Amino acid sequence: TDPAQQPASAAPEGEAPGGGPPEPPPNLTSNRRLQQTEAQVQEVVDLMRVNVDKVLERDEKLSELDDRADALQAGASQFESSAAKLKRKYWWKNCKVSSLV
Repeated sequence: TDPAQQPASAAPEGEAPGGGPPEPPPNLTSNRRLQQTEAQVQEVVDLMRVNVDKVLERDEKLSELDDRADALQAGASQFESSAAKLKRKYWWKNCKVSSLV
């Protein structure tokens, strides 16, 4: 065949148009893309595992904080009750002393 009759855009088999380096076969390109995608998926899975672990730790800390808040509330109620009894006791004591004077 006459080289002038060949289409200008057609490159010899295995070479890129324009005389550049040869392009890898389509199967290798798709395998590389698949590996890159799998690597990205694994990266996301690892990140999600770390995030789930952090959420679980946060939940534990919030539960502990809630328990401490409940204990503090109980202590405050007990203090309030004791303070009221003590106030009443000294009020009566003051009344007795005042009545003797």
